[in-house]
Amino acid sequence: MPPETHSEHPAPHPGTEVSFEFFPPKTDRAEETLLQTADELGRLRPRFMTMTYGAGGTTRDRSISAAASLARRTDVPIAGHLTCVGAARQDVDDVARQYLSAGIRHIVALRGDPPVPGTPFEPHPEGYRNAAELVAGLTRIAPFDISVAAYPEVHPEARNAQSDLDNLKAKLDAGATRAITQFFFDPDIFLRFRDKAAAHGITAEIVPGILPVSGIAQAYKFAAMCGAHIPDTVRNLFDGLDDHPETRSLVTTAFAAMMCRRLQNHGVRSFHFYTLNRPAQSAALCRLLGIKTRPSCETGSES
Repeated sequence: MPPETHSEHPAPHPGTEVSFEFFPPKTDRAEETLLQTADELGRLRPRFMTMTYGAGGTTRDRSISAAASLARRTDVPIAGHLTCVGAARQDVDDVARQYLSAGIRHIVALRGDPPVPGTPFEPHPEGYRNAAELVAGLTRIAPFDISVAAYPEVHPEARNAQSDLDNLKAKLDAGATRAITQFFFDPDIFLRFRDKAAAHGITAEIVPGILPVSGIAQAYKFAAMCGAHIPDTVRNLFDGLDDHPETRSLVTTAFAAMMCRRLQNHGVRSFHFYTLNRPAQSAALCRLLGIKTRPSCETGSES
C-alpha cells in the first residue's frame, strides 16, 4: 500500500519566495552584525531585502546609509523605506533620489507614524498628505518598484475596515506594485483579509508579513503598536518560557512555520519576514518552507 498522505502537511512548495526586513544599526558593531545577517539570508535567494525608516524620519540618514551598504554588498535587490511624516515634498523627493543614486530602485512607501506615539498624524504643510500621494509622487521621479503597507486587522487610525480598504486601493491605484501586510498571529486573519481585498477590487499581490517573535512580552509590545490581536493559543504557547530562551526560540520558529504552511495550503507563495536583524529564525523558516541556501561564492557579497 502507498503511504498515507495528509493534506494539512504538504511538501514544501518549490515556488515559494521570501523577502526580509531589517532596521538600521545604531553602532559600528550592530552594522557588522546586520551585514553578516544580510549575507546569510541573502544566500536564500530572497526577492528583495528592505531597510526600515524611523518614525518622523528619525533614522533617515542611518537608513539610507545602511540600505546603500547592502546594495553595494549583495546582488539581492534592496528596498528603502520612505515616509512622509514631518517633511516637505522636496525633502522626501530628495531621499528618493538618494536611493536612486545608491542603485536602489525599490521603495516601501509609507505614510509613517508620528514621532510621538499616540499623537494624531499631521501632514507637513508642504508635504505629502498620505501614502497614496507619496506613491504618486515617487512615480513622477522614476519608475520605482513600490511596495505599500496593508493592515489585515485594520489600521488603528482607520474609521472602519471599508475605509481602510479604500485607502489600500488608492495606494495601489496610484502606482504601487504590491502590498506587504503588518504582522498577524492567526493565518485565518490574513486569508479573510485577502478575500475582502479581492471583493473590493484589489488585484495586486498582497504579501503576508511574518514576525518570528522572541517572546510574548515582545509580541505584546509590537501588537499594541499596530493593533494586532494575540490569540489565547499564542499566549499559552509562550507562557512560562521567559527563562528558557532556547525552547522559546524553537517554539517561535515552529509556530511561524505552522502559519506559513497553512497559508501555503491556501495558495500563498510569497512571505515577508520581519527579521529583527537576527538570521537564525528566518533561515530556519525558509528551510522548513523548502528554500535552501546557495554557496556564499554565488551571493555577490564582498569578501
